Amino acid sequence: MKILLRIVVAAAALGVAAWVVPGIVLSGHSNESKALTLLIVAVIFGIVNAILKPIIKTVGCAFYVLTLGLVAIVVNALLLWLTSWIAYTKLNEPFHVTGFVAALEGALIVGVVTWVLHLIIGDER
Repeated sequence: MKILLRIVVAAAALGVAAWVVPGIVLSGHSNESKALTLLIVAVIFGIVNAILKPIIKTVGCAFYVLTLGLVAIVVNALLLWLTSWIAYTKLNEPFHVTGFVAALEGALIVGVVTWVLHLIIGDER
């Protein structure tokens, strides 16, 4: 049940990012198709984060310490951009991040919205 809640929260955060950031394009014919696309992209984003983020944190530990954690924003942006590439190019999903600046803005928004939604919902870890 927790995993489904996390997927829905991530999909909502990605939807807010697509709505706010002009460089994140979510196209679809209906709201249902957009919601399904967001759920698929949320699953991809979760898998990419689960696989790559621990590796990046381990390898780039010095950069995290040196920048006092600010490199995490860049890492999240790159992971969002990679998710967009996988969804748009490989799976033909209508979700596309146009560039690094859009990915950076989107990663910030996804992080804040996810944090707020977990505060409201009360995600137990």
